[in-house]
Amino acid sequence: MTVSLDTPLGARNSESRQRIKRTALRTAGFVGKMARNPLTAIGGGIVLLLLIVAAFAPWIAPYNPLVQDLNNALVAPNAQHWFGTDEFGRDIFSRLVYGSRITLYIVLLVSVTVGPLGLLLGVTAGYFGGKVDAVLMRVTDIFISFPSLVLALAFVAALGPGLEHVVIAITITAWPPIARLARAETLSLRQADFISAVRLQGASAPRVLWRHIVPLCLPSVIIRITMNMAGIILTAAGLGFLGLGAQPPEPEWGAMISSGRTYMMECWWVVTIPGLAILINSLAFNFLGDGLRDILDPRSE
Repeated sequence: MTVSLDTPLGARNSESRQRIKRTALRTAGFVGKMARNPLTAIGGGIVLLLLIVAAFAPWIAPYNPLVQDLNNALVAPNAQHWFGTDEFGRDIFSRLVYGSRITLYIVLLVSVTVGPLGLLLGVTAGYFGGKVDAVLMRVTDIFISFPSLVLALAFVAALGPGLEHVVIAITITAWPPIARLARAETLSLRQADFISAVRLQGASAPRVLWRHIVPLCLPSVIIRITMNMAGIILTAAGLGFLGLGAQPPEPEWGAMISSGRTYMMECWWVVTIPGLAILINSLAFNFLGDGLRDILDPRSE
């Protein structure tokens, strides 16, 4: 049986194929733009590798990251232990691989929380203005006035050590810059002609916000969140180094540096390799954020 394009079913099938084709072309163009920027391609490749390593950690890690072998403590990098072992004889490569899961858990959970929260508060303050704007922005200013790491330390000290408490503390300190950015974008759009036309058609404030303003704010917010991920990694590592993050024997990168700092002069690999992992992944997210800014923000041209 042949379906004619003149029938409603044929028209829907044709429209669906065209939509898929347009999506594929846009995706290919987006990937092509990223590939043409060397730093963006490097950053995206490292982030993709981090995701793969975290997803397949049980198959990649050659040893159990928690099992101690004191007979092989502080062994230098060799064929059996590529990155050496720590003071308890645990394989550092395996601990790095499993530690990538903890790092991604913190980064992704904080990002999916602060993005919607900052966007909601920012567009609300920018669109309604007046007392709503004054109250929300004064609260935002209070949080921004403190260094983010100091504020995160204060919240974790109050809540107690633990991975979930680190996520809460970083979330509390990471949303204000996103709210300020979303507010600035909304202020520039609020008096635009097309927004005035939508209002004249009788659209409610929530409809104007979520159908017209929020989609235009999303590119800037996505760019900011991506660039914030480097700061999230560094803050989480700093809290782990101070013993306020993931607790031993969990293989969190900052905690690995903290436990090995006593041996850093004689056994450089114990702290250097986790430190390089933090540095490389932080730079990767920064490179990726710069590339997304060039692609998604037309004002950067």
